[in-house]
Amino acid sequence: MKIASQAGLGALLAAVCMSTAFAQTSARPYDPSAPKTRAEVKADLADWRAAGYDPLNWIDYPDNALRAGRIVAARRAQESGGTMTQ
Repeated sequence: MKIASQAGLGALLAAVCMSTAFAQTSARPYDPSAPKTRAEVKADLADWRAAGYDPLNWIDYPDNALRAGRIVAARRAQESGGTMTQ
């Protein structure tokens, strides 16, 4: 009887762990204020660098960051099918 109750408890614990694991991997709606993962931050930096932003260029800092930000926003709007207005 003791082995059966321990097996039942183990199965219940496994089911609870699996349900929480699947609950955390569900798709979440886009929320710009939500914290980003390391992979998302690296992808954002890669997009900005591809748009011409150089984090080491301090001389042209505000201009190159703004220009790259507009380019990245326009590309993302194109990818999502939206339109971007200035």
